[in-house]
Amino acid sequence: MKNINGIFITGTDTGVGKTIVAATLARHLKNLGVNVGVMKPVTSGCREVDGRLVSDDADLLKWGAGIDDDDNAFAPYLLRAPLAPSVAAAKEGVRIEFARITEACKKLAERFDFLIIEGAGGLMVPLNGGLLIADLAKELGLPLLVVARPDMGTVNHTCLTTFCARQMGLEVKGIVINNWPDQPGEAELSAPHMISSLSGAPVLGIFPHIDSGDPKEQVTELALHLSQEPATRILLREIGL
Repeated sequence: MKNINGIFITGTDTGVGKTIVAATLARHLKNLGVNVGVMKPVTSGCREVDGRLVSDDADLLKWGAGIDDDDNAFAPYLLRAPLAPSVAAAKEGVRIEFARITEACKKLAERFDFLIIEGAGGLMVPLNGGLLIADLAKELGLPLLVVARPDMGTVNHTCLTTFCARQMGLEVKGIVINNWPDQPGEAELSAPHMISSLSGAPVLGIFPHIDSGDPKEQVTELALHLSQEPATRILLREIGL
C-alpha cells in the first residue's frame, strides 16, 4: 500500500482511553491548522439510531477533528454486539476484509494531510480468522502510538505490547500514559521511567485524569493541556508532524 502520512493508535488493553487520546490529538492538530482526518476501522458495540448503527468512538474522533459528515470511510465496519470484532462480525454474518479498510484509508488520505487511525483493543485483538489488529496496522503501513494506563501492571502490559509490535515488524513511535491521577502513588510515579527504560520506546505524553463523564469535555480539556505542555512539540515531531 502507498505510504500514508499518519499514526495508528493502539492500546495495552481495552478501556485504556485510546479514543480519548486519539480525539484529543485530532483536536489539537485541528487547532494548529492541520488538515487532519480520522478513522475507526472496526467498531463493535455500536448503538442503533434511527435504524442505523452508530460508532460513538468514530463520532468522537470526527468531532475532535472538526469533521461533520457521514462518509462511511471514517468507520468502515459497524458491529452491534459488544464483543471482540471477529466474534461480533461472525454473529452478524459479516467478514472483515482488509481491502475494504485500505480503500477507505486511501480515500481519506486523498482528502486529509494527516490521518489518525484508532484500532480496537490491543494489537492481538482478532479481526478475521488469524488476522489481528497488528496485521491491519502493518497492512496500512503506519507506525504506532501506544496508549497505556498509569497504574500497577502497566509496565508489563506496555513492554509486552512494544515487544509484540517489533516482533511483527511494526514501528513504535512512542507511548502516551493516559488518565494520570491527581495524586499518583508510588506505582504511578515509577511507571514512566521504567516504561521508557524497558520498552525501547519513549513516553511522549502523560494525559491527566479529567473529572468529567462527558467525552467531549475530556477532549477539550486535554487539548488545552497539550497546547500548554512544552513536551507536545516532541510528541508531534515523533509522529511525523
